[in-house]
Amino acid sequence: MPRDQVEQCRSPFRENNMIAATGLFLSVLLIVWTVGCGQKDAKVIEERTFIVQVATVEKKSLRPSVETIGSLKPFEVVIVSSEVDGILHEIRVNEGTAVSRGSLLAVIDDRDYRNEATRAEAAVRQAEATLANTKLEFQRKDALFKEELVTRQQYDDVSTRLSITEADVDRAKAARSMAKERLDKTRIYSPLGGFVQEKKQAVGNYVRNGTPIFTIVQNHPLKLDFTIAEKDISKLKIGQDVIFIVDTHAGKEFTGKLKTIYPALEDKTRTLQVEALVPNPQNVLKPGLFAKVTLFTNVAVDTVVIPVTAIIYENSSTKVFVVESDRAKEIKIKIGGKYGEFMEVVEGLAGGETIVTVGQRNLAQGVKLNVGR
Repeated sequence: MPRDQVEQCRSPFRENNMIAATGLFLSVLLIVWTVGCGQKDAKVIEERTFIVQVATVEKKSLRPSVETIGSLKPFEVVIVSSEVDGILHEIRVNEGTAVSRGSLLAVIDDRDYRNEATRAEAAVRQAEATLANTKLEFQRKDALFKEELVTRQQYDDVSTRLSITEADVDRAKAARSMAKERLDKTRIYSPLGGFVQEKKQAVGNYVRNGTPIFTIVQNHPLKLDFTIAEKDISKLKIGQDVIFIVDTHAGKEFTGKLKTIYPALEDKTRTLQVEALVPNPQNVLKPGLFAKVTLFTNVAVDTVVIPVTAIIYENSSTKVFVVESDRAKEIKIKIGGKYGEFMEVVEGLAGGETIVTVGQRNLAQGVKLNVGR
């Protein structure tokens, strides 16, 4: 067969083969594309798992309480002043000196007052001597008057002089008492036990009656002042236990008793001021320290508590997520008091549930969980 005829015969065959090959290639591409899209769709619809941390809802025996902030104050603050005029002759204490009731604090120059007391004592003795003589004279005149040997005028004169001398003795004794009292006041004593907070005068200063000289503070016991929110006022009773901590003694708790409930709320803050008494025999605590206060309002009761971090706040409601199998379940709860890092649950949980404490803000009802503790 001629060559050109052979080529003519091969040509259609080649074309058919190319068409078939092209179709096969497109089919393969279609299959690959279809399989790839199917795998992508499978990944898109795969269920998402949320990693969370959980804790067990506990029941603890806890005392209902109210937490607040307070400050320590001295039980008493007394300004000691001079009660007489004079020059400060001696000062026996300084700032920070511990004093007891009746301790001698200072002495005012007493020479003038001592002389006055001496003159007053002499005046009393003179008045008493005059009275003694007048009494003798009255006794003689009284006997003579009864025998009608002296006139009524003479008798009345001696009676009047007796009354006058008796009054003179009384005045002299009163003056002596005042002079002695002024002399005693030249020595200034502490009216209470405590510490000298401030010394206001120096030796050599001239002071007058009423001039402040010292400030004395009594630190045992101390007052713990704090406020209670309006919603908790009905829980207050005199004698309730108080515990508190201060930054200067980290980890140590101090105790006290509720002593005073003030009669009116503060208008701006809508809080009520109260006061507890705190023993401080070793002077460990100082006035002015801030305190984190817990006031116990009742006896201990079994209480359902959860970590504060587990709670989700939504407007006026609160909720948590608990774990059921490997799923999240949303539960509305009602909370009560706060106990450190825990919150009381008064409605919604019974205790023993597994509650989500970390990662709960990304959850929704029924999502799958990967639980870690």
